[in-house]
Amino acid sequence: MIKNKNILQTAKETILIEADAIKQLADLVSEDFENAVMCIYNSKGRVIVTGIGKSANIASKIVATMNSTGTPAVFMHAADAIHGDLGNIQKNDVVICISKSGNTPEIKVLLPLIKNYGNKIIAITGNETSFLGEHADYTISSYVEKEACPNNLAPTTSTTAQLVIGDALAICLLNLKDFSSKDFARYHPGGTLGKKLYLRVSEIAEKNEAPEVDKITPIKDVIVEISKKRLGTTAVTDNNEIAGIITDGDIRRMLEKSTDISSLRAQDIMSIDPISVSSDTMAVNALDIMQKNNITQVLVTRDGKYAGVVHFHDLLKEGII
Repeated sequence: MIKNKNILQTAKETILIEADAIKQLADLVSEDFENAVMCIYNSKGRVIVTGIGKSANIASKIVATMNSTGTPAVFMHAADAIHGDLGNIQKNDVVICISKSGNTPEIKVLLPLIKNYGNKIIAITGNETSFLGEHADYTISSYVEKEACPNNLAPTTSTTAQLVIGDALAICLLNLKDFSSKDFARYHPGGTLGKKLYLRVSEIAEKNEAPEVDKITPIKDVIVEISKKRLGTTAVTDNNEIAGIITDGDIRRMLEKSTDISSLRAQDIMSIDPISVSSDTMAVNALDIMQKNNITQVLVTRDGKYAGVVHFHDLLKEGII
């Protein structure tokens, strides 16, 4: 296998070149950026994001970010736009055009057509004096001194800059809309992030059986209950209120001390004042409680009454961990 000693050096240089370019973008943010944000915020339509080549790939990612943070957006490839996809643009939509040079043939054809519809155009370009920069309603500079590519050809630093500008637009809009973690969860119900924000222990506990014995239940029956419900524990209750907890660890420790368990009852080996959470507790908070207390299950209550058990493995299965 060929070992190239320059690989790590090249990687570090690439990262530093792009990092420096991103830092310089902050100095390029102008009043047009603020006006572009307010244009989108006050619009009654969507955001159409378009580009060609690598800029089209960046446009697609910006669309995904905006959609997930409360700004409806649609991707439109600049080449496809002039062959029928212009129908995607509706009356009140704002169009973001992305192009490093701002002078590509597709952009030159596309811009007049969009302007004929009366839609506002926001340019993200590395060349403010280009066709795109001069004909857009608002021009945001994504200028970079050089690409990370040693030939200064492959779009690398420039597309990173475009992506950062798109993120900045999305986050500014998010702040203006007071987009909260609850809103984020509505747009991400199936993902891990969404589950952390909306999944409650009640939704997990209701899928499990609720192991339960009373204080005078014989130990033999306690063992059967723990084994039957397969959660490694059982609640000990009194009038449906939690009086204690018995885990499989408690059973093992009991058997280490005595093999004669015929006279023992649940109350003889239970741990009193066990840790419990209410049914409306967020699952991620229940996980935090388990980790801080070095336990693998927690009892669940509803209106002060015993309601079930949430196990560490349940949270693992839900993708919370």
